[in-house]
Amino acid sequence: MEPLEPTIDNIAKAIFTVNRHAKTALNPSFLYLLKKKAIEKLLQEGKAKKVGLHFSRNPKYSQQQSDVLVAVGDYYFHIPPTKEDFATLPHLGALNDSYRNPATRMPLSKAKALLQTYTGIKPIPPKQKKSYQKPVFKRLGESY
Repeated sequence: MEPLEPTIDNIAKAIFTVNRHAKTALNPSFLYLLKKKAIEKLLQEGKAKKVGLHFSRNPKYSQQQSDVLVAVGDYYFHIPPTKEDFATLPHLGALNDSYRNPATRMPLSKAKALLQTYTGIKPIPPKQKKSYQKPVFKRLGESY
C-alpha cells in the first residue's frame, strides 16, 4: 500500500473518512482522537481556519450546545469549542443542511495511516483478555 502525500486536500479527505467511520464504529474513541489531533495541528500550522460556532445537532443532556465549524480545504468539520472561541468567533446559528462535504472515496486504513503519520499518534493496543482456566475437581480425600 503506497502512502499518501500529506497535502491539505489528502488530510481533509482522510479526516472526512475517519469521521464518517467513527460515527458507526464500535469503539470510535481512537478515530475521534485522530480527527481532533489532525485538525488541531492544521489550525496551529495555519492550514485550517475556524469559521464560527454552530448549534450542536445532538446536545448533551438536552442542553443547548455549540460546536466550532472548521474549514480544511473544501471540507468543513465540527470540533468542541474552547472558552476563547465563544469570545472571538461569530455564532452562525443552526446547522445549514443545504451544504454537504464533497463525496470522497478513501479506504479507512489509508486514512488512518495518513493521519497517524501526520499527527504522530500511535493506535491504542487492545486490552488483553484474561485467559480462563478450568477448575480441577478432586474426589474427596484425593490429593494432587
